Amino acid sequence: MSILVTPDTKVLIQGITGSFGARHAKLSLDYGTKVVAGVTPGKGGQLFESQVPIFDTVDQAVRETGATVSAIFVPPPFAADAILEGVAAGLDLVVCITEGIPVIDMMKVKEAMKGSKTRLIGPNCPGLVTPGTGEKSHGGCRIGIAPGYIHKKGNVGVVSRSGTLTYEAVWQLTTRGYGQSTCVGIGGDPINGTSHLDILKMFNEDPETEAIIMIGEIGGSAEEEAAAWAAENCKKPIAGFIAGATAPEGRRMGHAGAIVSGGQGTAAGKVAALRAAGIEIAETPSDMADALIRRMKR
Repeated sequence: MSILVTPDTKVLIQGITGSFGARHAKLSLDYGTKVVAGVTPGKGGQLFESQVPIFDTVDQAVRETGATVSAIFVPPPFAADAILEGVAAGLDLVVCITEGIPVIDMMKVKEAMKGSKTRLIGPNCPGLVTPGTGEKSHGGCRIGIAPGYIHKKGNVGVVSRSGTLTYEAVWQLTTRGYGQSTCVGIGGDPINGTSHLDILKMFNEDPETEAIIMIGEIGGSAEEEAAAWAAENCKKPIAGFIAGATAPEGRRMGHAGAIVSGGQGTAAGKVAALRAAGIEIAETPSDMADALIRRMKR
């Protein structure tokens, strides 16, 4: 099984005619993802790659194709409106890849989404992949920018704030013969739609996810909250890695949310919380898959 998306998920892409959106829409199609629609205002009626219909609005795309998930490749000034357009259309899931959305815009999005059925992944995230089978992962679902070829169908769930560390963990698992159920990049912005804890709960409930890698970084308290919940509720083996151990206090490192302020959100504090919860710690990025293997052998 998997979480959030399956091989049958119908996906629409907002910003499909832009260079970035078009490149990754093509890669998702090649991966076997059911990309059923694109949305670019003013370009309704055209076709992408001679097969995917383009619509002017998300509502039109949903009504015509039955899409339930959107991937957003829209420039930062317009991305918040793009998210809310997906919410208004009743999508189950919106995956926002866009980086650099103003924090004030995301505050408004979070408020507007209260009570809606739509889940948001991101923004500033690589998206998610439920791997398929075969050389080209036929039957898989790739939403976002993750390299599809590194994934392998299996039973390890991966959740991460970092895109590149997600890819590193996935490749380590694959080369060691461990496939993945679903790999989720939740994004590194201070205000996002889905947390480590949200994904851990989904993996815990998924009968075919047998083990988990959780990748965090400095800033905030999300990793500690997830670890505390896992200690009481999750019996599946978990390995964790916290990026940013050498970051000076007050220095932003890569992600807008990766900043230590007032002694809160340090790597040492997060590592201590994960260890206290029985989570195996990867000391370096190259140790993530091996840390999980160590934990599974306990």
